[in-house]
Amino acid sequence: MRNLTVRIERNPSEGHDIHIGREILEAAALRLMSSGWGSRYVVLTDSRVGAVHGRQLMDLLRGTGARVDPVEIQPGEASKTVATALDIIRQLLSIEADRHTCLVALGGGVVGDLTGFVASIFMRGIPYVQFPTTLLAQVDSSIGGKTGVDLPEGKNLIGTFYQPKAVFMELSFLDTLPQEQMREGLAEVVKYGLIEDPELLSIVEARPDLCSRKDPDRLEEIVYRCALIKKRFVEMDERDQGVRRMLNFGHTIGHAIEAESSYEISHGEAVSIGMVAEARISLKLGHLSKGEVERIEGLLASLGLPVRVPHGLSTEGILAHMQRDKKRSGNTRPIVLLKRIGLPFLERDVPESCIRETLMELQS
Repeated sequence: MRNLTVRIERNPSEGHDIHIGREILEAAALRLMSSGWGSRYVVLTDSRVGAVHGRQLMDLLRGTGARVDPVEIQPGEASKTVATALDIIRQLLSIEADRHTCLVALGGGVVGDLTGFVASIFMRGIPYVQFPTTLLAQVDSSIGGKTGVDLPEGKNLIGTFYQPKAVFMELSFLDTLPQEQMREGLAEVVKYGLIEDPELLSIVEARPDLCSRKDPDRLEEIVYRCALIKKRFVEMDERDQGVRRMLNFGHTIGHAIEAESSYEISHGEAVSIGMVAEARISLKLGHLSKGEVERIEGLLASLGLPVRVPHGLSTEGILAHMQRDKKRSGNTRPIVLLKRIGLPFLERDVPESCIRETLMELQS
């Protein structure tokens, strides 16, 4: 098992460990029992993940003598709403959860974001821990304390920064992951390679069959490297005001595409398209080379990820969603671009005409 420690300078007590390995659930249950984070646990999961992994985790927790209750939601981005959060809170009240309850997020990014959000507001804050079950959640969303829910107007427009007590990345969860969800996670892996770790990019390029051939050693190395990058950015800029914004490469346009599709396009797919668009904008503004753009598009395509905007989506609709992006400042259009692979920067006001032209190119 590999371990990383996230240190939060603003409040050292919010620092926590990330544990990465195979067959670590028993050790995780013992860690929770001895932690003092809660006198009881509520495992929040979705019905699909719960059917595969829920009983194993709850039995291990109950084996330590803890009281454990399940709460289930429907799978998918459609559940990431204020209404779902309120329903979870009502279920917590119905089982008499209190400030001594610790929430356990067992699932992908939707479950993790919802659990963290509910934990941050229920009785003014209770502890929670993350057990991410998807590649995307393991390499990205379970780390950093961003929580939130979506609105029709955009993604994650209501949320908090609230750090978990620990993150347990059980790599055997990935063995049961469908190929399409593996591809989603690889979109975020490619992002880390593009903004920080070109060697990671080369690892993925050498094994484009990672979705179908889940090499345990290769996946552990990929998850570890991504977690290490994410934790460094979080430590430097927990509240996403400076350098952490580099992690948004592909996400400004990607989130707008997600919202315009009414979340029918998955997060990983939208980020893939967003990275292609933002790479092309980098080229248009005189930064990234044509060869680098072609390399990015070719890699994403080889992984089975989309590199074009679906014809049914409105360019003007995507631009309208970008207008409501929570990272905007006044009337400017800040987007993370690349000077070269491994060197991102924040372009604080990309011309709308350049964004529109690029989106239209990607639909032709």
